[in-house]
Amino acid sequence: MQLLSKLYGPFFNLHNWETVLTSSSDWMIILSLIMIECLLSVDNAVVLATQTQALTNLKEREKSLFYGLWGAYIFRFLVIGIGTYLIHIWEIKIIGALYLLYMVYRYFAPKQKKKESSSKVTLKKEGHLSLFWSVVLQIEMMDIIFSVDSVLTSLAISSNPVIVLLGGMIGILCMRGIAEVIMNVMRKIPELETMAYFLIAIIGIKLFVSIPLIGWEIPSGIFAGIVVAAVLITLVVHYVRVKVQK
Repeated sequence: MQLLSKLYGPFFNLHNWETVLTSSSDWMIILSLIMIECLLSVDNAVVLATQTQALTNLKEREKSLFYGLWGAYIFRFLVIGIGTYLIHIWEIKIIGALYLLYMVYRYFAPKQKKKESSSKVTLKKEGHLSLFWSVVLQIEMMDIIFSVDSVLTSLAISSNPVIVLLGGMIGILCMRGIAEVIMNVMRKIPELETMAYFLIAIIGIKLFVSIPLIGWEIPSGIFAGIVVAAVLITLVVHYVRVKVQK
């Protein structure tokens, strides 16, 4: 019980919620988390939507995505609680930082990127389950896989579980609800995806330099400013590129 209280107690601390909800700097971080969640997870939304195509009934498709959404919320809550505790261990910080930097390397490495794009999720019936529950089960499994990167990235930005929870929950809802809109924006401004991985590189460095041996803490407010600057620079780069092409 003490361990559960330590892991998930902060979620039920009303003072913590009040502090976050009334802090403009915390909301800047939450908005940053939502933006990164949407940019990194739009492809995941496409994969999940593709999985539901095995169901011929529209109501069943919507129902499977609804169950998947709640499954994603529950799993995200559980993982954030565990991650908030583990992220304070400096060895975990090093592993997390290296993994985030590996994500950036994997994105920019042409061969690895090509390999990833060709690996699609194949849907198959699980054991004696009906097709509907097979789809729901595999949606939940994909949600678990997709959540690992998002939670690690979020915890590297802020160790406050309430901030990470709000950013993640709103981000999932936005990603599922406006996935098509986000995809259209990213088609028009492809530099946004590169910008997202640039921010992940900064997040990885931020996490690494916070280990006790170095002891540098990049304030959350400064990071939010970096996010805003990155968006503005990305838009300028896109505008200049389009103008040059014309």
